[in-house]
Amino acid sequence: MSKVRPIMSHDFEAMRLAMVESQLRTTAVDDPRVVRAMAAVPRERFVPEDKAALAYADMLVPIGNGRRMNLPMATGRLLTELALTPDDHVLVVGSGGGYSAALCAELAKSVVALEEDAALAALGAEALGAYANVEQAQGTLADGWAKGAPYDAILVDGAIEHLPESLVDQLAEGGRLVAGLVEDGITRLVYGRKHGGAFGTAAFTDAQSASLPGFERPAEFVF
Repeated sequence: MSKVRPIMSHDFEAMRLAMVESQLRTTAVDDPRVVRAMAAVPRERFVPEDKAALAYADMLVPIGNGRRMNLPMATGRLLTELALTPDDHVLVVGSGGGYSAALCAELAKSVVALEEDAALAALGAEALGAYANVEQAQGTLADGWAKGAPYDAILVDGAIEHLPESLVDQLAEGGRLVAGLVEDGITRLVYGRKHGGAFGTAAFTDAQSASLPGFERPAEFVF
């Protein structure tokens, strides 16, 4: 288990419970298991120490190298739609400091936390040390992590312009995927399920989300 750094200057438990009441219960994050996980997992452990005081704010928290931590509401809505079960094998794409992977670890059987930024992967390694059911992987986010496939569920915890086939291909039959998909400058949270080899997504709400690198929409040919 990794040594946990001490953070003593704020009442994080009170801040966490306030987050649940003001940012989750008011925004249709209504799965009791998701709410319990988000009320229990110390979000401040998954950001750089100098950003700990911002961990529960209703904002995209900077975590380094231009990356930001997703809003609690967005992560909560994605997890609510994903409806993880205790038997699920999950891939978290863009795990950053590890917060969303820790939540999935509370809800599912096993988790692969994929991050491509070395510094963020190191932050996640420290924060996720207590979770025996989380495997960390470092690689290009848009490629997914084929070594751990197939996955019952994939959580893309951020905003992307384009959902690559590489991620869909790593879903098991009946597998589910959630993500923030940018369309015309608006981020829509979407849900999809793989059935009979086919896959499609449907939006369920609009929400500000942290941008993830490497998912730019392919250029269209103009004749």
